[in-house]
Amino acid sequence: MGLDPGEVFVHRNIANMVINIDLNTMSVVEYAVEHLKVSHLVVCGHYACGGVKAAMQSADLGILNPWLRCIRDVYRLHKEELNAIEDEEKKYDRLVELNVQEQCVNLIKTAVVQKAYRQRELTVHGWVFNVHTGELIDLNIDFEGILKEIMEIYHLD
Repeated sequence: MGLDPGEVFVHRNIANMVINIDLNTMSVVEYAVEHLKVSHLVVCGHYACGGVKAAMQSADLGILNPWLRCIRDVYRLHKEELNAIEDEEKKYDRLVELNVQEQCVNLIKTAVVQKAYRQRELTVHGWVFNVHTGELIDLNIDFEGILKEIMEIYHLD
């Protein structure tokens, strides 16, 4: 990213999930947006993500089941596109990208992000790290288009 230590506030979890009832993630987002006044929020996934692959297995993963089920929901939303991909590795890579996109949308649904967005410049980015090449890929997600589809439901005053 070309930044010095202390210039990035990082929160990590399995499969870069932004789940609105996860108090850890929501506390980090609240602190970063409301108190640190960050200008950029980045959801960064990575190819060959074990969490994404685990979510798509037919196995009981114990306490991970409810966490990873959210990735199955992402698959469900994009099932037609994903089922058209025959190469398993490419299918998982695409699911990683779509999961990043959905987690960015989850960030935008939060009250603290919506409030900050109205008050100042705040940008949400969706990135994927290619573990094979070291490349950091900006997915250039069409958030304006996505927001037009969902803000009728998720817009907060």
